[in-house]
Amino acid sequence: MSLASRAIDERANARNALLAGFLGWTLDAFDYFILTFVLTQVGAEFHRSIVEMSFTLTASLIMRPVGAFIFGLMADRYGRRLPLMIDVIFYSIIEVLSGFAPNYTVFVILRLLYGIGMGGEWGVGASLAMESVPAKWRGMLSGVLQEGYALGNLLAALAFWTIFPHWGWRAMFFIGGLPALLTLFIRARVKESEAWRASAVAKSDWRAYFRSMAANWKRFVYLIVLMAAMNFISHGTQDLYPSFLQRGFKFGTGTTAMITAISMVGAIVGGILVGLYSDRSGRRRAMIAAMLLGIVFIPLWVFAPRLMHARGAAGEIALVAAGAFLMQFMVQGSWGVIPAHINELSPGALRGFFPGFAYQIGVLIASAAPVIEGVMTRHFTFAQSMGMFAALVFVFGAIVTAAGPEAHRVSFDSSA
Repeated sequence: MSLASRAIDERANARNALLAGFLGWTLDAFDYFILTFVLTQVGAEFHRSIVEMSFTLTASLIMRPVGAFIFGLMADRYGRRLPLMIDVIFYSIIEVLSGFAPNYTVFVILRLLYGIGMGGEWGVGASLAMESVPAKWRGMLSGVLQEGYALGNLLAALAFWTIFPHWGWRAMFFIGGLPALLTLFIRARVKESEAWRASAVAKSDWRAYFRSMAANWKRFVYLIVLMAAMNFISHGTQDLYPSFLQRGFKFGTGTTAMITAISMVGAIVGGILVGLYSDRSGRRRAMIAAMLLGIVFIPLWVFAPRLMHARGAAGEIALVAAGAFLMQFMVQGSWGVIPAHINELSPGALRGFFPGFAYQIGVLIASAAPVIEGVMTRHFTFAQSMGMFAALVFVFGAIVTAAGPEAHRVSFDSSA
């Protein structure tokens, strides 16, 4: 193969790998966020409180490390592509079954199983994508990949807006299982990661693999703390936000979906632009800047209509939408850097397992975020609870990020 043909082939494979990871994460997030929109309605049918229903979100979060462990080890042993295809089929089936749940207990069990599938997708998809794209654009493309999560939230908002009013909450879960199957075609066109082929230890020597893991335990612990902070930031500002709009501002279905959709547009733009900034100025600097600006926008995010004495429904909605856009611009701006940052900090032979499992242990630690906020609403207003929690986790995230290492644009070539 000529150099020109090889370059064209590499670009095509990088594009397909990024698209595969992006679509997988988009559809995974779509399936997760469906529940955040219908939490109140499912609770009403099963005769459960908002705190009890919040646990169904936590149930998925606490099982994500199990999925990351299983599929991460598979990815380092057998390559990235096969575990991704198995994972996407698994979580699609569980999502459809959630729509058939006859009671609260069965629903919780299905959400626990769904968490396994959700936990497996990100780490394997992110390692495949980041190992395939050019290092000089890794930050920006990391933002594109990560904002599949925001796009999934946006699609869930659109489904809530258009499907829920006509067919109810069960139909939301039925459609949640179908689109994920489309990623199988994309993934069938993606070649295995050359970085995996060059550095994989697990496929030939499990003992050496686990010795390498033990030797890097300090880096792994740091990544867990970092990902706990990041997940407190995202889940603390997203999971109960639709319920906040409905209960705190008394917005209806259409307005709630519209504002959430606007916030996710902000998230997508923020993830890409802050990711691009990280390519030029470094990962940590970009993340810390986004977190500190997030604190600045908290008053507009949850208190603006009252602080600014907005007149009329249109003025109130406009202020809330602006606050939601800017908040998620900063939240997902800091998150957009994460796929590049933690893959760069992970040893090559462990990259299928290391970043994904650290990410999901962080999710497990932060899985209490919706429940903590739910409990806080018993003592404070919904707005006060959301605002105070967001401020605390932004500060925590900035401190953890500043205290950690960075491997900006490190080569994934095993010989480097």
